[in-house]
Amino acid sequence: MHSPILGEFLGTAVLIFLGEGANAGVLLRASKAENSGWIVITAGWAFAVFCGAITAIAFGSPAAHLNPAITVAAVLQSGDASTLLPYLSAQMAGAFFGAILVWLFYHPHWKITPDPAAKLAVFCTAPAVRSPVWNLLSEALATSMLLVTTHALASPAFATLAGTAALSPFLVGVIVWSIGLSLGGTTGYAINPARDLSPRLAHALLPIAGKGSSDWSYAPIPVLGPLLGAVVTGLLLRLAA
Repeated sequence: MHSPILGEFLGTAVLIFLGEGANAGVLLRASKAENSGWIVITAGWAFAVFCGAITAIAFGSPAAHLNPAITVAAVLQSGDASTLLPYLSAQMAGAFFGAILVWLFYHPHWKITPDPAAKLAVFCTAPAVRSPVWNLLSEALATSMLLVTTHALASPAFATLAGTAALSPFLVGVIVWSIGLSLGGTTGYAINPARDLSPRLAHALLPIAGKGSSDWSYAPIPVLGPLLGAVVTGLLLRLAA
């Protein structure tokens, strides 16, 4: 029973499981990838986007949004809000499920990792320099870059030049990799409300050994920043159409 809702749920779950799995591999004690660094994390998230997108497409969501910001921008461009709540619900639920899988997969490593901040960083983002206005701007601009470049990727002009649509999920992963490398150093580039909020909630609810605070005071930034970027960019793209 394939459907767009199932595709968004499973695709987002795969995105979070593999993306946060990269975080866990780098940050948790006794992982074979421990301390392998930012390049590994950004690459892991890029490939996670690719894997999530092809999963979403295979299970019935050809658009493969996997991100409320992308869904909001698409609604603003099209004027059709019928997918808004179903997609957002599926994405949030998929991200929560993916976070649970990460906790289960790395279960022995939580107890032997002494740093609560490292455990939280597996699940959600935090700013390098805590400055709410600038952190919000970073998230909004990084999300705008995601939306502009993926819009360009889907344009008829690029499709004609490239000659194939089959590369799109891989190329979106490349875009996310570029954003992570170039723009991720300030806030950890959530650029996706579901990617941050649902795993943060999972961190708060799961019995993770030795965990600390879920840092709810910062939580609005990686939600509102991407949504702000989505609204502004979605309206601009509609005007430019």
